[in-house]
Amino acid sequence: MEKKNKILMGALAVAVIIIALLLGYIIGSKGKKDDTAKQDVTTEASTTDEKTTEKTSEKATENDSEEKTTEADKKDTTEKAKTVEQYACYAKISAGDSWENEGKTVVQYNVDLFNKSKSKISDWEIQVDGFPTDAKVGDSWNGTIKLKDGVLHITAVDYNKDIESKGSVTGIGFQVYFKNKGDASSVSKNPDVYVGGELYTEAMPEKEKPKDVEPSEPPKVEKGTPFENHGKLSLKGTDIVDKNGEKYQLKGISTHGLAWFPEYVNKDAFKTLRDDWGANIIRLAMYTAESGGYCTDGNQTNLKKLVDDGVSYATELGMYVIIDWHILHDTNPLDNQDEAELFFAEMSQKYADYENVIYEICNEPNGGTEWSDVKTYADDIIPIIRKNDKDALIIVGTPTWSQDVDIAAKDPVDNPENVLYAIHFYAATHKDNIRSKLETAHDAGLPIFVSEFSICEASGNGTIDYDSADEWFDLINKLNLSYCGWNLSNKDEASSLIDSGCDKKSGWSEDDLSETGQWLRKTIKN
Repeated sequence: MEKKNKILMGALAVAVIIIALLLGYIIGSKGKKDDTAKQDVTTEASTTDEKTTEKTSEKATENDSEEKTTEADKKDTTEKAKTVEQYACYAKISAGDSWENEGKTVVQYNVDLFNKSKSKISDWEIQVDGFPTDAKVGDSWNGTIKLKDGVLHITAVDYNKDIESKGSVTGIGFQVYFKNKGDASSVSKNPDVYVGGELYTEAMPEKEKPKDVEPSEPPKVEKGTPFENHGKLSLKGTDIVDKNGEKYQLKGISTHGLAWFPEYVNKDAFKTLRDDWGANIIRLAMYTAESGGYCTDGNQTNLKKLVDDGVSYATELGMYVIIDWHILHDTNPLDNQDEAELFFAEMSQKYADYENVIYEICNEPNGGTEWSDVKTYADDIIPIIRKNDKDALIIVGTPTWSQDVDIAAKDPVDNPENVLYAIHFYAATHKDNIRSKLETAHDAGLPIFVSEFSICEASGNGTIDYDSADEWFDLINKLNLSYCGWNLSNKDEASSLIDSGCDKKSGWSEDDLSETGQWLRKTIKN
């Protein structure tokens, strides 16, 4: 009996164990499912943590690497960076034409040096690295050029050794003979500039803020004048239209540089051009980078006074007037953009209530300047004008001395309303090739303004080509383009409209005019 009880007790214990194991398995299976879900979440979190750790580790490695950078490496990096335009003195180099000569590749380079600092610099040197040691320098101009151990050294000559504040030395050029054609690609695009033997380190001066200017009240306009009859102008497609929506053609004259021929900015001169020539527009050409230029050594107060006088006289006479930011030797409008921003902010505030004022924001981009540079500049300047003058006509220059309107037509400015594009020509030099560019751009819907032209050679002097001039005007009139002829002065060159022997400042007779002046007077009158 005792043994039987023990057996029963043992069997009961086994049963309890089996039941416990079964319950444990069931509970365990459920737990595994829950744990699997938790494990999935944990795995994702772990992965994220691992990525974060990896990034942190990479950043730490980068920091460690940066900390381990030698002082020499830092100095080298800093020195290379000092050639960019954020610094107050910098140079630009661009490759021009290339050709083969006696088994070698010859490349012509152009270099411009800019002093944006607040003081004059002297004893300057530009160093360009990346030349192979077997390269040789050929012809050079506007600088002394030496090539040693792969570094090209450019030093000043007597006439350009001093650069005034906000001045520049442009047109430095040289030719280099390369043994291998591909070697030219290694030349540095960012030259180093040294002043007095030291790498120039002064930072670009901070931008000035535009001055608040009280809007000027327009003077009373004479009755029966072009503006009184046609009013505020705007664009309709490729055409300039008047206040009645009718096509209108502006026909007139450009001054020469205001700093050089200020005496022709007078009311009687403009009146002669209006009444005797039939002109309805005056272009006020204010050079920016030449001697006496607005951004170099010119008297800005006097230059702005000439602009103000010119605008006032033209307005009183009921004529339209262009305020022309006349870049030329500065080549790229970006070079003096800070000054341009201040200038056009002031002008557009001052003349916001004048309905006859037109703004030409960059005369002739050139020297390798690309349309992308001009467009960048225009897209910055146009909103500055529009902030004050919502709908004035604006003229944008185009590359290659304002000839590449066909390129601009492929990528117009961001805010195209009432914006025209400049084309310039000199009839004895620019013929079918430039006329073709004009027609291509016009056919593409680009509004174009001939804001400067003459009938002589591109130098502003030389031979007069009447046949080419007539072809140009056949096209101009066919397309209803507006124009301003160059230039109102008695300078001894073919493009001047007044004979060099005439000292009259207004009231010119036929005999007082040059050949170009006589031709243009007849053309405008007809």
